[in-house]
Amino acid sequence: MSDTKKQPFRHDRPKVVITDYDYGNVDIERAILEAVGAEVIALQAKSEADLFEAAKDCAAMMNQYARIGGETIRRMEKCEVIARYGVGVDIVDVKTATDRGILVTNVLDYCTEEVADHAITLWLTLARKIADYDRATHQGIWKWQSGAPVYRLRGRTMGVVSFGKIGQAIALRAKAFGVNVIAFDPFLPEAVAKKHGVELISKAELLARSDYILMQAPMTPETRHFLSDPEFAAMKPGAILVNTGRGPTVDNAALYRALTDGHLAAAGLDDPEEEPAKRANWDPADNPIFTLPSVLVTPHAAYYSEESIEAARVTAATQVAKVLTKQTPDYPVNGKDLALTT
Repeated sequence: MSDTKKQPFRHDRPKVVITDYDYGNVDIERAILEAVGAEVIALQAKSEADLFEAAKDCAAMMNQYARIGGETIRRMEKCEVIARYGVGVDIVDVKTATDRGILVTNVLDYCTEEVADHAITLWLTLARKIADYDRATHQGIWKWQSGAPVYRLRGRTMGVVSFGKIGQAIALRAKAFGVNVIAFDPFLPEAVAKKHGVELISKAELLARSDYILMQAPMTPETRHFLSDPEFAAMKPGAILVNTGRGPTVDNAALYRALTDGHLAAAGLDDPEEEPAKRANWDPADNPIFTLPSVLVTPHAAYYSEESIEAARVTAATQVAKVLTKQTPDYPVNGKDLALTT
């Protein structure tokens, strides 16, 4: 399952704290980490305060949804590594971890196919009015007009926001339907976009030209509310939005206004702005988006398949095992910054 070196049992076993998980068990992680002499402590933290006691003597901490912030990290006296189960590290205070000499790792490339498939599925479902037709037929209405208007996909324009591996996989799938794909990604070399036959353009131009916008942006201070009232006003009337990136990159209140005033046709969100899995208590009544039949919402499931979940768990645990056995992890987030401080 991993290429880490098996260690003999020690009485001073390093403690690995799993902050939270919704996989049903931590058997995969425990098998990998106990093989290198570690002890696994699994919690279900819903607030940062839930981690304070465990942080003091842990050698490593792994998190799925729970935030590992500065208050937790400053309590760590023995921690060597903080490992995220996914790609994004916005719920880890990477700067404080770096300042305290703690490595942060993540998991890359484990769900590219799943997220791209999910994004395309949401797009096609909305564009072809599948949910509208389904509701109508279940009510005894057998008319093709119950989904009208439906427009031909071929020849229309899809704008992809963030053109990394997932964005590229989305473009590959979308082109099979005959759409023209454009992209916005300020960090991407133009040569990479050209290689995929995609035009790299400005944010303003993407908003103005796209019939469909598929968001795959990471969560950073700069991308919070990347789409809000001004952006929705700049989009084409009747445009469709799909967001399989971080929930807070889309201002849900502004999206609600754009949908209810008729400027946008529909939206598909893999996570609403409040990101329910990161809350101790959540009620869909708190977000008016859930009252709109033109909005499809999935529970941050775009990354999910049985294969991708196993890959994420194995990879995250293996990063910890490698660090604890003095090996180089595969996916260091702040490795270069740590090297500069030593």
